[in-house]
Amino acid sequence: MAFALASERVRDNTGQRDSRSTWKTLRRATGRNLRAHAFLFGALLCFVLFTWYPMIREIIMSFQRVHRGQTTWVGLGNYRQVAADPEFWQAWRNTLEFTGLALVLGFAAPFAVAIVVNEFRHAQGYLRILVYLPVMLPPVAGILLFKYFMDPGFGLFNQALHFLHLPKSQWLASKTTSMPSIVLVSTWSNMGTATLVYLAALQGIPGDLYEAAELDGCSVLQRIRHVTIPQTRLILSLMLMLQIVATMQMFTESFVLTGGGPEGSTTTVVYLLYNYAFSYNKFNTAAALGVIMLLVLAIFSAIYIVLERRGSED
Repeated sequence: MAFALASERVRDNTGQRDSRSTWKTLRRATGRNLRAHAFLFGALLCFVLFTWYPMIREIIMSFQRVHRGQTTWVGLGNYRQVAADPEFWQAWRNTLEFTGLALVLGFAAPFAVAIVVNEFRHAQGYLRILVYLPVMLPPVAGILLFKYFMDPGFGLFNQALHFLHLPKSQWLASKTTSMPSIVLVSTWSNMGTATLVYLAALQGIPGDLYEAAELDGCSVLQRIRHVTIPQTRLILSLMLMLQIVATMQMFTESFVLTGGGPEGSTTTVVYLLYNYAFSYNKFNTAAALGVIMLLVLAIFSAIYIVLERRGSED
C-alpha cells in the first residue's frame, strides 16, 4: 500500500514537471513567434503603405478628373486622352528602341565581362570592385560626367576622335545618335550588378565540364557555347526579363542628359508620365499612363513566364 502511494506521488510529480516544461517550451516558442510576426508585420505595413496603396490610388485616379478642386468620375476619358496624344505613340517607339538597343549592348556586355573576370585566378576581388564602382556612384553624378564627355564642342569623346583623325559626333545633340548615346551611358552605369550575378553563376559551374570540353578539343568560343551558356541558362533568362522590365522604365538618363530631346527623340513613356504630372499638371492623365505601363509590363511578364515554363518542360 505504501509503495503504491509513493509510486502515485512520483507519477504526479513527474506529470507536473512535464506540464511545467511543456508550458515553458510553449511560452518560449510563442515569444519567438510573436517577435518574428512583429518584424513581419512591420515589413508588410511598409509594403502596403508604400507599394499597394499608391498603386490602388493610381488606378482610382486614372478614372477621375479634378477641376477647380472638384473630383468627377470620367471613366475611360483619361485613357482616351492619352491614346489620342501623338507624344504617347512617339514615347512608346522611343522606349522600344531604347529597350532593343539596351538588350543588344547591355545584356551581352555584362556576361562577356563576367566571363573575362572569371578567367583571372588572381586579383578577382579588385576586378569586382572596379566593375561594380559605377553602380556605387550617385546616378546623376555619373550621368553628368558622361554629359560632359559627350559635349559636341569640347567633350572628351570628340577630342579623342579628333586625335585619332576621325570625324566628330554630335552625340546627344543629334536625333540619330542621342538614343545610342543614352544606351551607352545606361549600360556603363548599371552593368556592375548584372556582372556580379553572372560571375556568381559562372563560379558555380563544375570545372570538370570545362576539362572534358578541353579534352574534346573545344575552343574558347565552343566552351562558352556548349558549357557556359547552357549551365547559366536559368540566370540568363531571369536577367533578360528583369532587364527588359527595367529598361522600359528608363527615366533618369533621358531626364538628365537630353531632357527628352532633341525633338522628342529620347522621350520615353516614363518621361512622358513625368511631363503629364509635373509639366502639364495633369495628374489623372499621368495616372492613366502609369496604369497602361503597368498592364503592358504585367502582360509581358505573364507571357514570358508561360513560355519559360513550356521551354523548361520540353
